[in-house]
Amino acid sequence: MDYLQNARETLATEKDALTLLSRNLDQSFNNVIDLILNCGGRLVIGGIGKSGLIGRKMVATFASTGTPSFFLHPTEAFHGDLGMLKPIDIVMLISYSGESDDVNKLIPSLKNFGNTIIALTGNKHSTLAKHADYVLDISVEREACPNNLAPTTSALVTLALGDALAVALINARHFQPMDFAKFHPGGSLGRRLLCRVKDQMQTNLPVTALNTSFTDCLTIMNEGRMGVALVMENDDLKGIITDGDIRRALAANGADTLNKVARELMTSNPKVINQDTYIGQAEDYMKEHRIHSLIVVDNDNKVVGLVEFSS
Repeated sequence: MDYLQNARETLATEKDALTLLSRNLDQSFNNVIDLILNCGGRLVIGGIGKSGLIGRKMVATFASTGTPSFFLHPTEAFHGDLGMLKPIDIVMLISYSGESDDVNKLIPSLKNFGNTIIALTGNKHSTLAKHADYVLDISVEREACPNNLAPTTSALVTLALGDALAVALINARHFQPMDFAKFHPGGSLGRRLLCRVKDQMQTNLPVTALNTSFTDCLTIMNEGRMGVALVMENDDLKGIITDGDIRRALAANGADTLNKVARELMTSNPKVINQDTYIGQAEDYMKEHRIHSLIVVDNDNKVVGLVEFSS
């Protein structure tokens, strides 16, 4: 068997299914977006089997992009978890056939509670579709499974529709990276957009004086382990000595560099950044100016730390 050809045929089948999904979208999609935007409660998603797994992924995407959402397992819901619902919640039920008993037996209770129901189904004439307030079509011509049984193409289409809904809501809400970071404080994006320089800076500073000898400057730089030394006078910043400054001095002066002092080695008027600047802005600034270590100052322009850029 040519497995590579088999893989390409699978991907082609799924590509065609996504094209069909796009073609099948109608005003119902816009109506659902408006409904979710105006919802005073949560978007609750339920499904069984593969539909349930996809529903959980959809919940994660919605919740992290500004749409309060949680997953409700239909079986558990029928045995008490319906108490998690409020009448103002919107319930999105996923069933490709639209005839899943575990899903459909929730309908009378949801109707009684007053919840609006959105159906994601491949059968617009199914029980689920008939009782839903809104129906989104996830039908496919066939599954990629050679037996046309395992939810493969239909699973992908459902997942893609969930992404389409989420992205539409992101655009409608003008959801920005800073908003995204608020829900991801533990990730790299959260660090870049929520943490400030003062939260990350080093405060044990490698400080030297204007007349410090070359060898003592090297010792201070090595002990500081940041490859720099700050040249200070009476708590005022006069300059910075970097590895690059040392190399340039050696290239220009050779062995005579050993007789130099800090004021002859340093770069005057080094770039600084305020301690309240966000880490992401600081890293962008350092990358733009090719700076490895950046001096941090407070609102009185006094040196309070150093921050390193790690690419």
